[in-house]
Amino acid sequence: MPTARFFCPTPLQADCRMTLPESLAHHALRVLRLPAGTAVTLFDGQGGQYPAVLQIQGRTALADVGRHEAVESELRGHLTLIQGIASGDKMDWVVEKAVELGVSTLIPIAAERSVLRLSGPRLEKRLAHWRAIVQAASEQSGRNRLMQVLDPAPLRDYLEKLTGLSLFCHPDGEADFAQALHHTSDRLNVLVGPEGGWTPDELDLASRHGLQGVRFGPRILRTETAGLAMAAAATALLGW
Repeated sequence: MPTARFFCPTPLQADCRMTLPESLAHHALRVLRLPAGTAVTLFDGQGGQYPAVLQIQGRTALADVGRHEAVESELRGHLTLIQGIASGDKMDWVVEKAVELGVSTLIPIAAERSVLRLSGPRLEKRLAHWRAIVQAASEQSGRNRLMQVLDPAPLRDYLEKLTGLSLFCHPDGEADFAQALHHTSDRLNVLVGPEGGWTPDELDLASRHGLQGVRFGPRILRTETAGLAMAAAATALLGW
């Protein structure tokens, strides 16, 4: 059985005994029912990991933390997925699988055709939900650095901030995805629209910012498939 991995929201220190945060302790002791003396791995999202041994004192869960291990499983380049917000649990799927595929940053775009509209407390709740998915997916996939999930915003708010090669996914794109990748270095941004696709105004905005429209094969992919497929293809084609 593989060693259980846990994200710790507080900074970790080597060679010490620490009290585990309540949520982590609940998961380890009540959900997984791990006994005292179980070897686990802890990470705080800042890189590397720490071997540890669970201890129990009354109702308190502790960990004897070992030395820092400089273990990383990140891509060789920085991959950003700029995803038009999808409805229902589709965004949950995108967030989880983006972590597994090594995406560095996920930017949810409040596109003109996005069905899901978020603001106020509802937005904060959804962001917290997505970031919890990032933590769980990192535990499962072996990543020791958390994928960053930025605040949702309209497309225009992020276009001027992008650096590196930015590819705008569209069925009628003028270039093939694989061919367009030849122009990248170590930073790639992949933009995918929501269920209804990008509007003409959004396509024009992207074009005026110099983004290249690309097609990914002869079929039209769903929004929750397109970005993930392109991320997987890019990491393979670029040798990341």
